[in-house]
Amino acid sequence: MNFYHQIALTKIKGVGPKTARALLTHCGSVQEILETNASTLAKIPGVNSRTANEIAAKNYQEATEKEMAFVEKHQIKVLWIDNPDYPQKLRNCEDAPLVLYYKGNADLNKERMVSIVGTRNATSYGRKICDTLIEQMQSLDTTIVSGLAYGIDIMAHKNALLHRIPTVGVLGHGLDRIYPATHRETASAMLQQGGLLTEFPSDSNLDRQNFPMRNRIIAGMSDVTIVIEAATKGGALITAEIANSYNRDVCAFPGAIDQLYSAGCNYLIKTNRAHLIRDAKDLCYLMNWETSEKQTGIQLPLLPPELNKDQLHLYLFLQGKQQVGIDDITRYCNWPQSKLAMILLEMEMNGHITSLPGKMYKI
Repeated sequence: MNFYHQIALTKIKGVGPKTARALLTHCGSVQEILETNASTLAKIPGVNSRTANEIAAKNYQEATEKEMAFVEKHQIKVLWIDNPDYPQKLRNCEDAPLVLYYKGNADLNKERMVSIVGTRNATSYGRKICDTLIEQMQSLDTTIVSGLAYGIDIMAHKNALLHRIPTVGVLGHGLDRIYPATHRETASAMLQQGGLLTEFPSDSNLDRQNFPMRNRIIAGMSDVTIVIEAATKGGALITAEIANSYNRDVCAFPGAIDQLYSAGCNYLIKTNRAHLIRDAKDLCYLMNWETSEKQTGIQLPLLPPELNKDQLHLYLFLQGKQQVGIDDITRYCNWPQSKLAMILLEMEMNGHITSLPGKMYKI
């Protein structure tokens, strides 16, 4: 498939995921966006005249052709947001990138996706936790996601490779480089047992803001984010906060109260932003991975008469099912995350549904 128009949209100054969505909603297709005149584009809510003029000027053509040549030469997969290979869990997030660049052999839609993040200044305590946790995860049939950074990230990737667990690195730059360069060998091995994923095209600058943007992909494509070690400020806590905003599970390993790189984990646990875990067994319990295949006995309760239209819509979807994950609910209802969270809370408080570990729900 030719992704010229999709890539072109990412090359236009002032067009990010939200603006692109507004344009798509009104124009219907990427090609139509690029063929619409500036005055018409400027009337679209969320699109200013400067952005409209940038689109109409078609200054993106040379950069787009260069990017097309790069992805073809290096056999990089271009994943548009409606591509079946695009991470489905990430697609449910409101600020998901419209285009991802991917190289590797890992299934980005594996049933169990676990992100592992932490400080760049890992201590011996953090290294031991990372080693042990990933060794225990060999039998869980998971894919491990991280950011290929110094510290906990690269340890997670290396341990995954050691124990033959697929691992995906999400980059804050294009696939024309590896940063830091010392991780090039590990990144190369990941192409054979995992992959490298980014929203940034080649020749992207290593801008500071790229890395928080990268973190939303790590959180969004995962069922659960695990923080092994972290200070009270830094990328790991940003990833945890993003995961919480996506209604995903967050876990953290506690540490000594006087240790700098345990302070962030302890804070997440203290403020109920993360579940406390000690090992893979705790992870399985919290994610409901131990019992999901053992539960039997489906019951069909009568419909509660006090349900409103939206609640009834969700109730009928859950009815007859043992349990349903938040991603399946999101795809079915197609509501904004804020609306879905409120309806789930109301139904749980009224006793119509039950919340299970692992962001699972049942009647």
